[in-house]
Amino acid sequence: MTEPVLSPFASALSAEALNALLFRAEAVLSRLEGILPKPLSAPDWSASVAFRYRRRQGLAVLEPVKHVADIRLSDLKEIDGQRDRLLRNTAQFVAGSPANNVLLTGARGTGKSSLIKACLNEFAAQGLRLIEVDKAELTDLPDIAELVADRPERFIIFCDDLSFEEGEAGYKALKSMLDGTVAASSENLLIYATSNRRHLLPEKMKDNLGASYTDEGELHPGEAVEEKISLSERFGLWISFYPFSQDEYLAIVAQWLQHLGVEAADIEAARPEALIFALERGSRSGRVAGQFARDWAGRRALALRPA
Repeated sequence: MTEPVLSPFASALSAEALNALLFRAEAVLSRLEGILPKPLSAPDWSASVAFRYRRRQGLAVLEPVKHVADIRLSDLKEIDGQRDRLLRNTAQFVAGSPANNVLLTGARGTGKSSLIKACLNEFAAQGLRLIEVDKAELTDLPDIAELVADRPERFIIFCDDLSFEEGEAGYKALKSMLDGTVAASSENLLIYATSNRRHLLPEKMKDNLGASYTDEGELHPGEAVEEKISLSERFGLWISFYPFSQDEYLAIVAQWLQHLGVEAADIEAARPEALIFALERGSRSGRVAGQFARDWAGRRALALRPA
């Protein structure tokens, strides 16, 4: 049986259809490449001592922080006990000795995040580096750990103002990263997290309904409570922060005003206004003290400026 002979017109049409098909296939593949997640690439580690992990249009990047907060341990007042505990743990870590992941919890504006930044500045010259990771990106923690595992520096994963709602993916990811995954975490990586919640999850009255009691009155928490404390329990070191007293608040105000170049006599004169400012804000925190100091020093500098 002889094969049919295609006319030159039919052959040209087939080639044209084939080219169109190939063009469409290339377009589909290009779109797929844009959608599929791309592996995390190493940044220029010499560009900064702090980095931010971001995912932009499917691309995971570590962005160097150009202007790192210039806060020092000596700038932090009225949290000496908390400072000493975090400083000791970080010194152990930088020296290559055993150290713990840290959860800093307690009253808002009391210096939790500032203390971590100050520790970075204290040990940056000895090879300490910080990677800030948002809650939404915690599922990528294993990729970050793998990227830095062979680096000579020591890395702190910094999770600021961390809290979860029921069922969030980042909760399970962080829980496994701290203690639970089959892969061991690298020795040059720790996690430092801050939160206003001690157990990182909202605690509700209904959680206590699952509690049981023995005949002697001994209380056994229910499964819901056990689940909520299981994450915070995996941090080896808990550091708690408490609201400042009036005297502590005023001491922090004085520290801030002195830092801004205000004379001692003027610092004393600013005390009544500082108390009113805190009363209006409903908080005597270090953050409020700093906000008042900037407001007061700015107003005074403007008033003293020649007309």
